[in-house]
Amino acid sequence: MTDGVVRVGDTVRRPVSASTPAVHALLRHLETVGFDGAPRVLGLDGFGREVLTFVPGTCGLRAESASDEALAALAMLLREFHDATAGLPLSPDGWAGGSNDDKAPEVIGHCDVTPENVIFRNGRPVALIDFDLARPTSRIFDVVTTLRHWAPISDPVDRPLLLRTADAGARIRLFCDAYGVPPRDRRRLLDVARLRFHRSYAHMRARADVGGSWAKMWAGGAGERIRRASAWLDVHEDELHAQLV
Repeated sequence: MTDGVVRVGDTVRRPVSASTPAVHALLRHLETVGFDGAPRVLGLDGFGREVLTFVPGTCGLRAESASDEALAALAMLLREFHDATAGLPLSPDGWAGGSNDDKAPEVIGHCDVTPENVIFRNGRPVALIDFDLARPTSRIFDVVTTLRHWAPISDPVDRPLLLRTADAGARIRLFCDAYGVPPRDRRRLLDVARLRFHRSYAHMRARADVGGSWAKMWAGGAGERIRRASAWLDVHEDELHAQLV
């Protein structure tokens, strides 16, 4: 979604934004505490672009990354990331905006753990990339954002072929078990998912009005996909809730 991202040798160069200082502080903190699942910040280049280390591996949905084993490992990676953000300020100042939970922030969330933003090696998720949407949030909001793509919480017509017939309820439970989502948050998960759909629709529509990649995504049917996912959740809420609790 970010225009102008290029690889130069073992580095990635990206345009800076208003949230770049906050993201760099996050990535430097993760390096300090020994979290290996994120790029390292190397500074800015002569063109004013941020310079990050390139994380080798593969991304996107493949047979190995769509497996239950990979999903459980991803849940543990997300939990490790959340735990590693402990001690960082949770003020909203300086971070990217966007749809969010109403609950008070608990961690810095990635908020965009899509298959394209997870690096796999030997069939296991080893790193998260693209922290442009990172911000203070609740753990369950980031879990829901991740499950939106990985359960997936979506109408089967919009799912990737590898997950077209997946048992979304079973995968949601598997992820929550591996992460260690407590009962109070499991009871909120579907309500948070519905809230996220509503706010993501409004947020994406507003971003699309500015133009660029967001406008292309919106023109490609992103809004309709969100609406279908919300309707699918309404239909299947009872069976999903039964899996969770």
